Amino acid sequence: MNAADVMTGPAVVVNPDTPVRTASAVLGEHGFSALPVVDDEGRLVGIVSGADLLLAGMTPAAAKGPVARVMRHPVISAPMTATPAELTATMLSERLRCLPIVANDELLVGVVSRSDLLRILTPADAVLAARVEGALRAYSGGPRWTVAVDDGEVSVRGPFADEAERRVVEALVRTVPGVRRTAVAS
Repeated sequence: MNAADVMTGPAVVVNPDTPVRTASAVLGEHGFSALPVVDDEGRLVGIVSGADLLLAGMTPAAAKGPVARVMRHPVISAPMTATPAELTATMLSERLRCLPIVANDELLVGVVSRSDLLRILTPADAVLAARVEGALRAYSGGPRWTVAVDDGEVSVRGPFADEAERRVVEALVRTVPGVRRTAVAS
């Protein structure tokens, strides 16, 4: 497994001439921590973070100017062949929330975020268990049941007020994406 298997691509990008306000809107709309800045050929020339844009927005002149004025460069990037361990080490040592992935000649091909790396480290059943537990906490106001997941099959154990509540919990668990089968019992 390498960066090409983990990255999100193609990446949402801006160019150096993009107005700061437009870049801010793109960043906010997508919920990213930063945006790669590329030239007309798609080569990585900078990166602009939410912090960079917030600072730029504090002065009217900077807010109206181009991203080129506030972007950071040179940019720390990784090749498509970098392993997850190498990506993690780079992101942690450099305190990065996202890492641009480049092919030859600094051509941007994608971005790896911390959540991309966490996804490969977290078994799918653990993610599903957390989603089910969250849904049950939202329903009950706190932890009342024990959840176990094995290959998408969810079992919920614990006390129920009555059979109607047991059926409600079973129906609620079935609404969680990824649940293949349920077993709900006292």
